[in-house]
Amino acid sequence: MDLTDLLPDELLERFRTRAKGYDERNEFFHEDLAELREQGYLAMFASVADGGLGFGLAKAAAAQRRLATAAPATALAVNMHLVWTGVAHLLHERGDDSLDYVLTEAVAGEVFAFGNSEAGNDSVLFDSSTVAQPQGDGSYSFTGTKIFTSLSPAWTRLGIFGKDSSGEESVLVHAFITRQSPGYRIKDDWDTLGMRASQSCTTVLEGVIAPADRVFRKLTVGPNADPLIFSIFACFETLLAAVYTGLGERALQIGIATVNQRMSKKSGKPYSQDPDIRWRIADAALAMDGLYPQLESLARDVDERVEHGSQWFPKMVGLKVRATETARTVVDLIIRVSGGGTYFAGNELGRLYRDVLAGIFHPSDDESAHGTIANAWLGPLES
Repeated sequence: MDLTDLLPDELLERFRTRAKGYDERNEFFHEDLAELREQGYLAMFASVADGGLGFGLAKAAAAQRRLATAAPATALAVNMHLVWTGVAHLLHERGDDSLDYVLTEAVAGEVFAFGNSEAGNDSVLFDSSTVAQPQGDGSYSFTGTKIFTSLSPAWTRLGIFGKDSSGEESVLVHAFITRQSPGYRIKDDWDTLGMRASQSCTTVLEGVIAPADRVFRKLTVGPNADPLIFSIFACFETLLAAVYTGLGERALQIGIATVNQRMSKKSGKPYSQDPDIRWRIADAALAMDGLYPQLESLARDVDERVEHGSQWFPKMVGLKVRATETARTVVDLIIRVSGGGTYFAGNELGRLYRDVLAGIFHPSDDESAHGTIANAWLGPLES
């Protein structure tokens, strides 16, 4: 399916119009989600034969980039569903069918969310503060607090993980719970500067049970070469970069339109004829032009199973950092040429300015990314 058929201009314009209201009311994007589901968007990673769209990571990233030009918060939250379905797709393509049910259920309308982030856990997927307690029948109870749980009002399946320290060696247990599972609660605490429609509320796990058939991985604590870890990083970082690339792309579009419309009282010409403003627009365009091919090539390399060896993780975190930082720089440049109207509540560019700041907080953060890249090129720090 062509992306303009999946996300036609008129659909994007509805999303863009609603984004303003969602942001002002701090409200979840229920209407957007319903329309995306109707388009088959949530099943993009499932095969056509199974009722999906048959997308790989490159095409999914292109779709998310396009969606983010209209509604970044919608795209960011949908990312979390697409991470899990993308992971299931990548594992299946590599001969691992352990998460095939994720694709089947996505086609059936289930919404998956990502409940792994924890406050203060800078080990990300390599350790957990959540306690995973074995129940004797293969099931596990989970007790802990997960932050930034996007899709909080809508998910029907939540991927979580925690640490089981009951044996000789601690293991990290990955599992899914359903919305009907007792033993968790969602805080109504999402009142943020930006990305407000994502409604990424805190989820408190209070002994919630994941049944044995939904416990899908047990991994040792610390860095791990398991395909699950690679797949999560590949989907999370690439799709995240796609959202912020789309956000920066939209900011540049707004800037070009604005400077062509604004007239200088001094010269009587549009601001697009001012050399200083032209320089800023060119600077923003140059920055974005370097981002598009990096996003496309890395996603394509994942799909085509190009062998990057130890450079895979540096490439993935590097893409995330470059996308979020480039988008932030571009939005700032465009605001500087767009006039004081952008400072008023409800202005789209002002909302993008707030939304783009969320990129600072997504893993891998700037410090972690630089550490990963330094270790890849220079080796680990000496003890």
